[in-house]
Amino acid sequence: MRLTYFLTDRFIKSKKRTRFISAISLITIIGIAIGVTVVIMALTVLDGFNHVVSRKIVEMNSHIKITGFSNKPLPGPEFFNDELTRSFGGKIAAIEPFISKLAIIKSKNLSEGVTIIGMSKKDIWSNLNKFLINSDTNFSSSNSAVPIFIGKKLAEKLFVKTGGKVFLFSIKNDKLPSIDNPPVIKEFFVAGIFESGISEYDDLNAYIEMDAAREMFGITGDVSGYNIKVSDITKVETLAERMQDFLGYPFYVRSIFKVHQNIFMWLELQKKPIPIILGLIIFVAVFNIIGTLLMIVLERTNSIGILRSLGFNRNKIIKMFLINGAYITFWGVLTGNLLALILSVLQDKFDIISLPNKIYFVTRVPISIDINNYLLITAITIVISMTASLMPAWIASKITPLKAIRFD
Repeated sequence: MRLTYFLTDRFIKSKKRTRFISAISLITIIGIAIGVTVVIMALTVLDGFNHVVSRKIVEMNSHIKITGFSNKPLPGPEFFNDELTRSFGGKIAAIEPFISKLAIIKSKNLSEGVTIIGMSKKDIWSNLNKFLINSDTNFSSSNSAVPIFIGKKLAEKLFVKTGGKVFLFSIKNDKLPSIDNPPVIKEFFVAGIFESGISEYDDLNAYIEMDAAREMFGITGDVSGYNIKVSDITKVETLAERMQDFLGYPFYVRSIFKVHQNIFMWLELQKKPIPIILGLIIFVAVFNIIGTLLMIVLERTNSIGILRSLGFNRNKIIKMFLINGAYITFWGVLTGNLLALILSVLQDKFDIISLPNKIYFVTRVPISIDINNYLLITAITIVISMTASLMPAWIASKITPLKAIRFD
């Protein structure tokens, strides 16, 4: 066995007997390493997108959203909480009522359409705390204006900062303005500016307290809907279906994955090309290994013939070339894994690559290092590469001493 490994090592070394592997073997190792790195990085970035976007959407909303069909108002928390708690108590972590209406927000010279979301002060802080980039610590200020939280993009459009004043224009009681039902104009001060990195929220949503929303839109005991957080998000789809069956009309129950189905479908579509990319890279690695080992067979034909004449059987020749293939594969896979890990850590720590969040929902390339991705790509590459090594090994084992000497 030691002799087999020794001879394999001599086959790997160049003819000049330097300590470095031959140029062709080095090129093959680099090719495998680059392929492994590309696939692992692709999976790492896609997982990062999935985790970051999912986390932001869930933290800004909830796991389950309950609204009314055709935007019908729903009964207040007193009735609703009792009904759900009685039937799904152990599975529900929190129930947050909200009021959601369209309005026009105006600064000194500019105005924009916006969705006003009214929630309790506690729920506003719970949802926005992680995303606030500027906030007025005196949330319950004696300021005559009412506090409002707006997204960074909306604040930039309106040219307002924390502490600045804005006005909201809206209709009352969901009826057209008239002498008896005039539109509502109310002054607010910007208590905080948040940045989720998702344009849908940073550009279109503004948050105010529930009482201010009720007064502004003329709503008394009803609400627009409920945000529900569950204890186990892995069962959110099943729980949403059960809630829909339990509540019936006019309740419209959707999981967060259904509410933002377009985003999650986009994330899934990004993963579709991965098998194709992996297949192409594996084919490149296979041809590299086959080409390298065949060149070694041609280069060492005379040596193989001498070994056969000294008593080496075909199995030992095959074993030598399989060890050669394993050597190349090992260093290629190891280098690829290390390179992918280094690049992932650098991006995660230093944000080397930035992105336009209008397109990608985030402002930086997100990274999610998952050991399973490394193990999966490593295992697939090793299996395919070792299988590819069989053909050159079999060809080498067919060389006879007489033909080898004549070949030389």
